[in-house]
Amino acid sequence: MTDNAAIQFEHVDYQADGLAILQNINDYFPKGKITALVGPSGAGKTTVFKLCNGLKSPTTGNILFNQQPVNTYEPVELRRRIGLALQDATMIQGTVRDNLALPLELQAKQLSNETAEQYMNLVGLKAEFLTRDVRDLSGGQRQKLSIARTLINQPEVLLLDEITSSLDRISRQDIERLILKINKELETTIIWITHNIEQAQAMGEHTWVMMDGRVVESGEIGLLDNPKNKEVERFIKGEVE
Repeated sequence: MTDNAAIQFEHVDYQADGLAILQNINDYFPKGKITALVGPSGAGKTTVFKLCNGLKSPTTGNILFNQQPVNTYEPVELRRRIGLALQDATMIQGTVRDNLALPLELQAKQLSNETAEQYMNLVGLKAEFLTRDVRDLSGGQRQKLSIARTLINQPEVLLLDEITSSLDRISRQDIERLILKINKELETTIIWITHNIEQAQAMGEHTWVMMDGRVVESGEIGLLDNPKNKEVERFIKGEVE
């Protein structure tokens, strides 16, 4: 068990329909840091996320959150403490405020004007956006709202799954600055799946490189500059997708 681990995998396997999706994952995500989770498509990265917040359970092995097995947490509580933002920032019909209030309404709580404006300000959206129909938001604005909605639950860990892959360069850089701000000001642990190696190197402090359901290299982000594994080197050069 690692003392500074936000989430730790202990010899985790995951199988589905008789296929080995993850094999002997024995590593951790450091608390308070940004970890870039990279690897080719189909490497198992999204499955790792679903195991982290209890959407899936390992076939064998253990997953610890704050040194406590994730299966001992009440599922709704676990997903509040380990938040998830996706590439497709799915919204309910209605206003920005309707969407921002959703996590609290699911807990039979109300969103105050003060809290709404606080989180809008945090993600760089103006308070007057609260009355705007979500259909009128740009892709970057929708992603900011999605992040704000996740942060309403004050998660300790924020899982980001390709959240900038469909955005233009300016919007992508805006979101990157926001994630750095959340990490520094809120001390939120960030785990970010990205196919963009330059983004991983610029944003991450720590990395997992996954291939074929295994973590083949992990450690400080600098390892991406000089990987020891030849397949990792080929992936970073763009020879493996």
